[in-house]
Amino acid sequence: MLFGGRKKKGVENPQTELYGHCLQLYTQPPLENISLVEFEQFAVDRMKLLKTVENLGVTHIKTSEDYSKKLHAEISSLNFPHRTEAVASEYEKRRKDHISHFILRLAYCQTEDLRRWFIQQEMDLFRHRFNDLSPKSKSDFLHRNSLQYETISVEEKKSLMEKLINSSYAFSGCTVEEQDFYKVPFQDALDLVRMRKVFVKDGFAYVPHQDIVTIVLNDYRTRLSKALALTARSLPVVQSDERLQPLLSHLSHAYVGQDYSIQKNIGKISLEQIDSLSTKSFPPCMRQLHKALRDSHHLRHGGRMQYGLFLKGIGLTLDQALQFWRAEFLRGKVDADKFDKAYAYSIRHMFGKEGKRTDYTPYSCMKVILSNPPSQGDHHGCPFRHSDPELLKQKLQSYKISSGGINQIDDAGFSLNHPNQYFSESQKLLTGGKEVKRELDSPRRPHAAAGSENSKAPPETPSSSNRVPQEVMDDLDSFFQEE
Repeated sequence: MLFGGRKKKGVENPQTELYGHCLQLYTQPPLENISLVEFEQFAVDRMKLLKTVENLGVTHIKTSEDYSKKLHAEISSLNFPHRTEAVASEYEKRRKDHISHFILRLAYCQTEDLRRWFIQQEMDLFRHRFNDLSPKSKSDFLHRNSLQYETISVEEKKSLMEKLINSSYAFSGCTVEEQDFYKVPFQDALDLVRMRKVFVKDGFAYVPHQDIVTIVLNDYRTRLSKALALTARSLPVVQSDERLQPLLSHLSHAYVGQDYSIQKNIGKISLEQIDSLSTKSFPPCMRQLHKALRDSHHLRHGGRMQYGLFLKGIGLTLDQALQFWRAEFLRGKVDADKFDKAYAYSIRHMFGKEGKRTDYTPYSCMKVILSNPPSQGDHHGCPFRHSDPELLKQKLQSYKISSGGINQIDDAGFSLNHPNQYFSESQKLLTGGKEVKRELDSPRRPHAAAGSENSKAPPETPSSSNRVPQEVMDDLDSFFQEE
């Protein structure tokens, strides 16, 4: 695969030019040929790294030692660059870092939500890596990227000593003497000015060396945001390549966290527990689907896939799933024959017993949000993304959540990224870390069919989003396990 572009003349060793430093602003796209296998592997590894960045940002303070230690370990384990020495092994890691960033640009430029997520994780990753550099490496990075802000002289520093101490946190006279200060144009340091962390004079902000990362991050955010917008405009050309289109589509919907599959939880709950668990441990999206199913005794295909795979992930077996859906549908307008012909197949298909026999895993939050938006009469999707804000607040209030609690939810951002993760964490809180105790299934009384009237809905099969049309996608499935 060739990343298009014209190579620079007069550069004898492009590797030295591009990868002479362990950190870069990704201003120049890669120009070499790579195989599809390498394309996939690089993309998957960077997805895992960005997902780790997101998760650590939720569970740790980003400037803490524990955060840095865990992120550094993940960077090392996935073979991304972390050493400043330009040794041979580091060149290959820097090449991977460079190419993988541009691959994910292609995948995450498609919508505003995807761009926002990608920029935030890349910014957090960049901040960690920049802060990990030595002062000499930071100066070298600034020089390589033409971010050459003027360093104030010793004489100017002495004349402004008192003002620099008063305007900077945790600075004493000795600290100021040891620290380099940069004269940065006022407009480039607005974040620091807003937080009152720098001294301002004659249109310049005097930024200590330790805070220069804020200036660099602002520059990086601006560059990356513009680059993603340009990439989005060129995307139709890339998508016309039938080798890349399914790969990029799969990447943008991928979930690389814990696999909440049936093999880990099989048989852990009984049918009698579902109603109780729905009010205690189901996330709002699944609680909404469960209520709609109990009220109307039917769900459309999108709802059945989302809810059915969630139930499979928390421990429902195939036999239990068939019994559960059959009993509920028979209470509505579907008779036994119609259920067996139109719906039982798709349930068996979820469990890998029909069709291509893929053992589908539950949908992640990203897949729920992006893959199949609900329309009129649908109940699937994410309430926080697809519901009217006022209706959502009313629904949360009906769950006995206080107004203060609702505001905390609105302000907290996404700390969970999978409905089954929500269920698992809820059960840990309720049971003190113990596993869900299964209650024995008692014989269920058969429900009489509501009539012989057949449903007008034609037999449905799993949506095309769960089928991978290209052979090249087979390798990706083993990484993502999303479908």
